[in-house]
Amino acid sequence: MHTRTDIPVTPAPGLAPPSRFTTASPALGSWLPGLESLAPHTEEHLWLHGALLGPFSGDIVEYLALARTTGGPVLDLGSGAGRLTVPFARHGFTVEAVDRDAPSLARLHDWADRIGPHVRSRITTTHADLVHLRLRRRYRLILLAGAMIAAIPPHSRPGMLREIAAHLGADGALALDYTAHDAAGLAEDPHRAWAFQVPRFEGITEWVVARQLFDLATMSEQVTYFIERSGKTRVRRSIVTTDKWIVNQEDLLQELRAAGLRVTDQRQQRLDERTRSVLLVCHPTE
Repeated sequence: MHTRTDIPVTPAPGLAPPSRFTTASPALGSWLPGLESLAPHTEEHLWLHGALLGPFSGDIVEYLALARTTGGPVLDLGSGAGRLTVPFARHGFTVEAVDRDAPSLARLHDWADRIGPHVRSRITTTHADLVHLRLRRRYRLILLAGAMIAAIPPHSRPGMLREIAAHLGADGALALDYTAHDAAGLAEDPHRAWAFQVPRFEGITEWVVARQLFDLATMSEQVTYFIERSGKTRVRRSIVTTDKWIVNQEDLLQELRAAGLRVTDQRQQRLDERTRSVLLVCHPTE
């Protein structure tokens, strides 16, 4: 589930915003828009990637609590640089991390190596796209955390969920979260924009304007990040665009049932008047 961060969300001075730019209202707090996993993960965008993941930082508590009831092994789908994988291994769980971005998996290895062999030995990594997921063993807990389900095209979701269900132990669980949008609100205003400062600690000031564009006809969302980095001697500007899919809960529930999974727990947290964070815990159908 999302937790609040203290990243400032304010106008970005000196950065040319997109048309229709508006700043976040106080009610939105520090919830940041966008796909929570930028791809490809370049060194240039590591700080922005970390800022976008910030709102998800508290979900590890819930996922660890679930893992203590299911046991391992754990499968972390869309693991990135090990945000969940490495802490799970530190808590004694055997974890397989799957991600399409090889540099992220390399950073995961580096992090685990720095902690020590007792952690590194519990982790295996697989370089693969979730759209073409092919698993080799059974798991007690499978995670699609950080809204990764929204990165899967709707036509590919049923096959991925069937693959997950086929490799889930009888008492195992699938846990996934996603952002639920109010369809009427999106139809009324399919554009949103935020400005926020990315925390940097090496003499660089980084501002980002993020523009969201929702398309209900295709159930898709495009997020464009207009980035300005100011150092001691130069200013650099860049643009990053990423795409994801709007998750329709009824469609998702139907796909889970068709895959042989039943929702046993559902938790929600309202992010603003039009947006909720939803966590689903699923078990195999008996």
